[in-house]
Amino acid sequence: MARPKKWRKVCGLPQINRFGPLNGYKNDSVIVMTIDEYEAIRLIDYENFTQEECAACMSVARTTVQAIYQDARKKIATSLVKGKMLFIQGGEYLLCDGQGGRCGGKGCKKHIKGKD
Repeated sequence: MARPKKWRKVCGLPQINRFGPLNGYKNDSVIVMTIDEYEAIRLIDYENFTQEECAACMSVARTTVQAIYQDARKKIATSLVKGKMLFIQGGEYLLCDGQGGRCGGKGCKKHIKGKD
């Protein structure tokens, strides 16, 4: 029997969940990035977390974060290079309620003031 997936903790949903070419280029295929992939990109690339710190925030193993992050980067690159729409939706995640032991760290959106 396969081991059930562990839910990944995320601190907030993206404010904008669709990205794509503005020049009128029509490419019917879309790329779907999951919410947990978005969270890994946000924590590692935007908040400058290490993969280990990101793993602690998301309550998963570092190797899991590494795989999530690699998949997310590939999707972003494909969207940019091929001019495909990128949607952020779905995935195996739990939205942070602001009450967890790790909540409130520098990466948690619920407790950051003045962060763009």
